[in-house]
Amino acid sequence: MTVKAYGARAGDQPLEAMDIVRRASGAHDIQIDIAFCGVCHSDLHTVRGEWAGTLYPCVPGHEIVGRVSAVGGHVAGYQVGDLVGVGCMVDSCRHCAECDDGLENYCDHMTGTYNGTTADAPGHTLGGYSEQIVVHERYVLRISHPVEQLAAVAPLLCAGITTYSPLRHWQAGPGKKIGIVGIGGLGHMGIKLAHAMGAHVVAFTTSESKRKDAEALGADEVVVSRDAAAMAAHAQTLDLIINTVAVSHDLDAFTSLLKRDGTMTLVGVPATPHPSPAVFNLIGKRRTIAGSMIGGIPETQEMLDFCAEHGIVADIEMIRADEINAAYERMLQGDVKYRFVIDSATLAAS
Repeated sequence: MTVKAYGARAGDQPLEAMDIVRRASGAHDIQIDIAFCGVCHSDLHTVRGEWAGTLYPCVPGHEIVGRVSAVGGHVAGYQVGDLVGVGCMVDSCRHCAECDDGLENYCDHMTGTYNGTTADAPGHTLGGYSEQIVVHERYVLRISHPVEQLAAVAPLLCAGITTYSPLRHWQAGPGKKIGIVGIGGLGHMGIKLAHAMGAHVVAFTTSESKRKDAEALGADEVVVSRDAAAMAAHAQTLDLIINTVAVSHDLDAFTSLLKRDGTMTLVGVPATPHPSPAVFNLIGKRRTIAGSMIGGIPETQEMLDFCAEHGIVADIEMIRADEINAAYERMLQGDVKYRFVIDSATLAAS
């Protein structure tokens, strides 16, 4: 089936309207009419070839929400009309230890929603900047938010689970003091989620102008990281830091804020590596710098249910498909609160 999409034909070219082909639904597949797709910083990195291995044409998008429009004959638990989502992966090996543990995101053969190897034309997966997608039922998520919130649910499929997973893994909750570094697409979700889990939330930003925004999101304290005295006042006070910043920066400024046995988890992926941290800053207090990547399918469903229960969605700005190149430039300037979301209905006019 041919559908409308927006994608890039090369790393030095803007995204443009194009037609792509989706496979027919197999016995265990679900066909989804996409209503909205969030715009992630990873989309920009991939489209522009800033991460090695981009396959073209590249149709990004892994924050997908919509309605089921067809189901395969062996699909159980979904029916036409259901509200569903698709996140950052559409397949994995399904039999390794990670897959058996519901951590498909760490499977060595995880297939990304875009730029992943597949038997379907053109030989790699094409993502959610499109009218429709076909996905195996194992990788489809159920959405229980009210339909009027659907557009703002889309970023939960990446920004939400990327911050939820480390908060859950390192047991954020009452009695814990959690730092969130960066107040953007990921960071604003980290603040909302950590607050809803009952933790004391300290937001770190380079801009004083974001103080009121961070407080409105649920931060108990806001620290301007360029203020040396304010940073020093929080030395050795944090149990966990979720570092969402996607540009290379000094990690030592934040590791020194961790208590003994504290952890800073990196979830932002810069185009160039961070400077090496000072080893003594780690060994002196048995601190850890860790990483975390999205979450498995069970945890992603848990996150969606948690957000529905607590009334959590992303703060978004809706755009038309033909505004995506301008949105990328704005995103590079930090000019979005806090996630762009494409209205997929506008693809038909492309």
